[in-house]
Amino acid sequence: MDVIENGKYSHGHKVAELERALSAYTGARFVVGVNSGTDALVLLLRAAGLRPGDEVVVPAFSFVATASSVVLAGGRPVFADIEPDGYGIDPDSIVDATGERTRFVMPVHLFCQLADIDAVLDTAGRLGIGVIEDSAEAIGMRHRGTHAGLFGRGGVLSFFPTKTLGAIGDAGAVLTDDPAVAEAAGALRHHGRFGRTIDNFPGINTETGLIGVNSKMDDIQASVLLAKLTTLDSDIARRTRLAEYYTDWLTGMPGIRKLPVVRPASVFYTYVIEVDARDELAAHLATRGVQTEIYYPTPLHLQPCFADMGHRLGDFPRAEAACRHTLALPFYPDMPTTHIDQVCAEIRDFHRRRL
Repeated sequence: MDVIENGKYSHGHKVAELERALSAYTGARFVVGVNSGTDALVLLLRAAGLRPGDEVVVPAFSFVATASSVVLAGGRPVFADIEPDGYGIDPDSIVDATGERTRFVMPVHLFCQLADIDAVLDTAGRLGIGVIEDSAEAIGMRHRGTHAGLFGRGGVLSFFPTKTLGAIGDAGAVLTDDPAVAEAAGALRHHGRFGRTIDNFPGINTETGLIGVNSKMDDIQASVLLAKLTTLDSDIARRTRLAEYYTDWLTGMPGIRKLPVVRPASVFYTYVIEVDARDELAAHLATRGVQTEIYYPTPLHLQPCFADMGHRLGDFPRAEAACRHTLALPFYPDMPTTHIDQVCAEIRDFHRRRL
């Protein structure tokens, strides 16, 4: 009702309130609300100084927006493999992928934990390149007291409805401690207009300093996110307990190749396992009314939209292996443990029949 009575439905006072609340929660000096996590990546890259033709090293195992955002921002993604024991970008592979035109490396914090950010920062420092974080999934993830997205020039959040903090539509944000990056991102989201535009209708008539886009967050989404932010920490704690319950069930089960590690800093956006006969298991679970998701069926270097880069199967073997075996199981904060019992029993029975 507050938004309706105010009469400003996007880029209004609720968006400003959410930016302040997210700044307090994450510790970011600046939060810039935009209309999606993908736009947040594109605008962050541009605001951080990506130039046409600059290269950005990205992991080959991630959602496509990690790499497509680089293209949309005017750059060129260069792929790297992931770590042997996790899903973060492999620091050694960053070295192999870095060349004269490399401007940034973009670690991605996937599923439940940060990439090896200390190693990434050390590698980037030695190579003389900047760090931009795809922290779209990482709200609540911290390392030594620093929130995801704040280790380099900046990071992003996605508030897609399935995320740990989800809206009822699309929304996202840029996080940064850099005032110049924040100012540029804030202008780019509103057609390149500098100065105060949020909750300031006359601001639409200010001079346009950059070629920007229309990526304003709407106030209905901001209102929903403000309400859900009040229960975020309890939701994260509940997700951790559910992840532990899953892990207790699945540990030692035949057919299970890898389980997520529950650490003190873990924030479980999804519960992703690696299994033998992944596609057959997913099909079996579907017949039992259990919905799963594959993160991700195709590695980025083999996506058709990047075919001109000339990659082949075998170029990034760990990313390719993850795409063959990963499966996300049903997972949400108010999921009853009896549903987990059902899911795990079906997985057990499936693999027993395969022996």
